[in-house]
Amino acid sequence: MLDLIAACFLGILCGAFTGFVPGIHVNTAGAIVFASSTFLLGFTSPEFLCIFLMTMSIAHAMIEFVPSMLLGVPDEATALSILPGHKMVLEGRSKEAIRIVSIGGFGAIIVTIILLPLFAILLPPIHEIIKPYTWIILLVVSLYMIYRLSKGKLGFIWSLFLFILSGILGWTVFQTPISSGLSLMCSFTGLFGISTMLFSLNENSIIPHQNRFYDLKLDKDMLKGIFAGGTTGAILGFLPGFGPAQGSVLAQEITGGSENDNVKGFLTAISGLNTSDTLFSLYCIYLIGNPRSGIAVYISYFIETFTISHLMIFTLSSLVAVSISLIICLKLGDVFTQIMEKLDYKKMSISVIILMIVILYIFAYIYNAPIPYLTLMLITSTALGLLPHYLDVSKSQLMGVLILPAMIIYFTMFM
Repeated sequence: MLDLIAACFLGILCGAFTGFVPGIHVNTAGAIVFASSTFLLGFTSPEFLCIFLMTMSIAHAMIEFVPSMLLGVPDEATALSILPGHKMVLEGRSKEAIRIVSIGGFGAIIVTIILLPLFAILLPPIHEIIKPYTWIILLVVSLYMIYRLSKGKLGFIWSLFLFILSGILGWTVFQTPISSGLSLMCSFTGLFGISTMLFSLNENSIIPHQNRFYDLKLDKDMLKGIFAGGTTGAILGFLPGFGPAQGSVLAQEITGGSENDNVKGFLTAISGLNTSDTLFSLYCIYLIGNPRSGIAVYISYFIETFTISHLMIFTLSSLVAVSISLIICLKLGDVFTQIMEKLDYKKMSISVIILMIVILYIFAYIYNAPIPYLTLMLITSTALGLLPHYLDVSKSQLMGVLILPAMIIYFTMFM
């Protein structure tokens, strides 16, 4: 038992590191552990490695929102949080933003655990039934949300155009001789990271004094966001082809708003979706025998027969992980916010842009990716990421970079 407790705390520390350092994906750390498993199993148990991987992924999911919102460093899970989160920082509300995403991630895990028996009864029977219709579900939900988030007919046309254009970009980058992980990293860096900071620089933004006396008050918008994040993260586990990008569309609709008109509910739902999806992807090993994330795949290799005992251990460990990660997230966010106040915003933004580009090319060197392809991809995605700012449309439409390719794949698979 002591070794599992140690695994839990080691996983939280490692997840805090991978979540806070830009460019390090939790699946990368998981792959390193999995590759070293032959050596590690010589003096640890499979359960030790599983608890380590699970708590690391939950801590990562909680804490990655800090650099995402404060610095504008995106990935698939946190991309949509950048615009409203970054805006709150420029309004002196960084402490509020950190607390919103923290309570969203924590609350959604609780919702997921409470509703697990209901999900276990209702969702597995319909899993195979809906698989052939995944592309139709994606299409209907996407069109509805484009309409929902558009301002008038012209806004709808521009939103649809950006959705299709980003989808074409997504389909194109997946055809290049670059690994999918690096392709996503490059695309999201341009679409949501560099473009957002360049626009802020163009607007001559500054970092104002941050309000240090914000008291978190749970209102109905946040409670709706917590429920939306918890339930949507669970639903993703049963909808093939759905990930954080597609789930964010569902979460927005459940909260009844977007990143502009319901910031609290939006941010709470997105952060909740991220953490609940992390946990439920492990539950799917037990419920439908299908791991729904990279970490879950590694865990499924370590445990041949996933029993109710494993389910209970993972549930307890997830509660410990999300509770400690909540404290770490708040402390790291507050400390980093105080540091940001003393920095020149323009210099900091330029430094972060350079950092994102350097990290991208370091990974390109590691994975031996063709630099010309990567450079063209980064320039194109950055240019496309700037358009929503000037066209006054929701940047959520750029999630077509993942949704449209998923539609095409499932359409060709079942038609």
